[in-house]
Amino acid sequence: MIKAITVDDERHCLETLALLLKEYCPDVHLVEECRSGALAWEAISKYQPDLVFLDIEMPSMNGFQLLEQFEDIPFAVIFTTSYDQYAIKAIRFSALDYLLKPIDPNELILAINKYREHRRAPITEQIKLLLQQVNGKGQQFNKVAVPTAEGFELVPADELIRCEANDNYTLLFLHNNRKIVACRTLKEMEEQLGNFPNFIRVHHSYIVNLNEVIRYVRGEGGYLAMSDGSTVNVSRSRKESLLKWF
Repeated sequence: MIKAITVDDERHCLETLALLLKEYCPDVHLVEECRSGALAWEAISKYQPDLVFLDIEMPSMNGFQLLEQFEDIPFAVIFTTSYDQYAIKAIRFSALDYLLKPIDPNELILAINKYREHRRAPITEQIKLLLQQVNGKGQQFNKVAVPTAEGFELVPADELIRCEANDNYTLLFLHNNRKIVACRTLKEMEEQLGNFPNFIRVHHSYIVNLNEVIRYVRGEGGYLAMSDGSTVNVSRSRKESLLKWF
């Protein structure tokens, strides 16, 4: 059983999420529904939940400000939000999970399945990374939060040479022949790396760091020779955007 708390200042959002959890995720036991950050603080302290569904936009104390109250985060977080491009970008960059309102049952099931698979709270560095992005200080941080089977790694972006799709995972190839298996799809990695202008997707299976490209060899799509000795195919549909970078 997953012990959970929902946090949202809108009652109908709390009620809808409770109904969805009951119908589609019966192993999620909702111990409290909170309509403010202050009430959520009290409920989290009282119930010690495994998982918190956290609305971002709330009066007095928003979701990000609530997280700032904790020195360590002992619970997993799934943000719930209406479309907010900046907030979503910060959440993706920090490798945290979110659901868009109105919440789609299939997306909810996927988020809960992802939690079941890993059952872990965010590391302190992830929350710091998130809050730096939210507070407009993201440019000071040059690392990418990468979820792995063991937890998370903070990878310096300039050490990342290329990313390769591997079903629902992504292989990250770094300097010194180091490789990381990320528990993220290539699409999710692309969204995370969007803050770094030197990363570009050149194929449905590949993202490259343009600073690590040695040369481009022309062809139908062509291919790139990388600094680690590998070659990366370029798809015809992405060839033009790549050449614009050069």
